[in-house]
Amino acid sequence: MPFSRTREDIATARHRDPAARSGLEVWLTYSGVHAVWGYRLAHRLWVWRWYLAARSVSQFVRFLTGVEIHPGAVIGRRFFIDHGMGVVIGETAEIGDDVMLYHGVTLGGTVGVREKRHPTLGDGVVVGTGASILGPVTIGAHSVVGAQAVVLVDAPEGSLLTGIPATVRSRTPHTPDFYI
Repeated sequence: MPFSRTREDIATARHRDPAARSGLEVWLTYSGVHAVWGYRLAHRLWVWRWYLAARSVSQFVRFLTGVEIHPGAVIGRRFFIDHGMGVVIGETAEIGDDVMLYHGVTLGGTVGVREKRHPTLGDGVVVGTGASILGPVTIGAHSVVGAQAVVLVDAPEGSLLTGIPATVRSRTPHTPDFYI
């Protein structure tokens, strides 16, 4: 299973990034892919309740890649982080399958209590560069969050979110799919 998931991650990167020339290049040089692999190890330790070890792995991966994914987050398959640097994913974040984040994205919390405090992203969501999605909001499947948007409210499936604070609109047939 670990090798099939690794092959799937490499195939996802090659599908999502037109600059990827080979699987070997992705395996050796893609920090977003490396961050996901590190997250999987840290998450497994977290599930086993080895919290200190999980956080230590997470922080080491952050040091290496510039991507901070809390080991308590739940992430689906074929998740891709393009360019990676500066991405932060909080402890109670939930990310569906086929989600893509660009660099500088924050999936952050707004309260300091032990409850659901980070976003939930549905399947096929794309989040643009520098966007911040804050609090226990839900972004519906196949939505697009524009670059630098600050999202503080829920959005239904098939939404386009842009601005500060973000406004929610329905995607039209003319809205690009951004590799969805």
